[in-house]
Amino acid sequence: MNSALPAAVAKGPDLSKARIKRRYATEARFRLYGLGAITFAIVFLVILLGTIISNGYSAFVATTIALDVNLDKAAIDPDGTKNPETIAQADFRGVVRTSIRSLFPEGTERSQERVLFGIFSEGAQYDVQKRVVNNPQLIGTTQRFWVKAAPDIDMLRKGYLVAADDGTARVNLTQEGFYKRLEKDGRVRTEFNTTFFTAADSREPEQAGVLGAMVGTFMTLGVCLLLVLPIGIAAAIYLEEFAPKNRWTDLIEVNINNLAAVPSIVFGLLGLAVLLNWFGMPRSAPLAGGVVLALLVLPTIIIAGRSALKAVPPSIREAALGVGASHLQTVGHHVLPLAMPGILTGTIIGMAHALGESAPLLMIGMVAFVVDTPTSLTDASTVLPVQIFLWADAPERAFVERTSAAIMVLLVFLILMNLVAILLRRKFERRW
Repeated sequence: MNSALPAAVAKGPDLSKARIKRRYATEARFRLYGLGAITFAIVFLVILLGTIISNGYSAFVATTIALDVNLDKAAIDPDGTKNPETIAQADFRGVVRTSIRSLFPEGTERSQERVLFGIFSEGAQYDVQKRVVNNPQLIGTTQRFWVKAAPDIDMLRKGYLVAADDGTARVNLTQEGFYKRLEKDGRVRTEFNTTFFTAADSREPEQAGVLGAMVGTFMTLGVCLLLVLPIGIAAAIYLEEFAPKNRWTDLIEVNINNLAAVPSIVFGLLGLAVLLNWFGMPRSAPLAGGVVLALLVLPTIIIAGRSALKAVPPSIREAALGVGASHLQTVGHHVLPLAMPGILTGTIIGMAHALGESAPLLMIGMVAFVVDTPTSLTDASTVLPVQIFLWADAPERAFVERTSAAIMVLLVFLILMNLVAILLRRKFERRW
């Protein structure tokens, strides 16, 4: 028995070394798993962003073609009044088509003319009309206008389409030949696509832009912010600082936490049933959309506000109460200012969440095709996520790049909002 004791004592260090070795190996595997998870997420993020950028960057440039237009006075303003209303009613479509025919006099057959006209955007006549209405002095002269190419020609120049005569290609060889001649004559160039940022939605890809969706987004988020900021802060202050701790407040807290996890489509159904059908709010308007998004993000704002208030050290409250401040003065003068950075950060993150939502807005009609930029909270409008949804469903190849470009614009807004939240946190945060 005495001889076995030294052997057991001798094994003790070996067992300890084995346990330490296994523990280190487990920690190394855990670090490896974590590194692998981060690497996996980064790779997929790079793939996602790379796909979006590669598909969308070309939407920021457009193919334009030089067209020498004879602004015949007899066709545009025969009476010489130079009245903008009279000029706007002139046959600019015929004027533009006459100029296109002059580029290729041999293309006189009807089928060839159709192919020839298909090189230019349908909006070319409106571009010329706008220039002449703004400057009537151009009437009676021949001016060179750089007008947009048709979307298929734009895709051909960018390398997304290939011309063929097999009956399935969107550009045939005859049309490609006309385009090549224009390119050889120096009449084709690529320029920044200002229309993408200055126009609203359109059936024609080359004329479609995100201005209407951006204005609608700002209006909708403005209504949402005006509602959630005061209501969310007031609710958070009451529940955290003034509400008695009983079964009713516990029930309210549980319901707020549950509402934060409710699918967003449910809030859309609520908006459809209550806001539109009961209160009679205008369908597809920023007013209704802002209220729906406010209901969606309000639980998140309340939870973030309560967390910020709870993070203020109790000593702040005790010191204020100790010098004779009332409970309301303590909260308003001391606790709330210290918690405000956290509250604002939570609010901005909640607004970023609202910015990316589309499901609840689809339920209240903001999926409508809107070609005008909204000017009031009751005008028909759409928002960027819904605009992306509409373009993604379009069959034209040119809408693919515009969908990705709109996603890039939306991501820029999201990044800016999160950046503001981070800067506010770093500027006002206090460590206790």
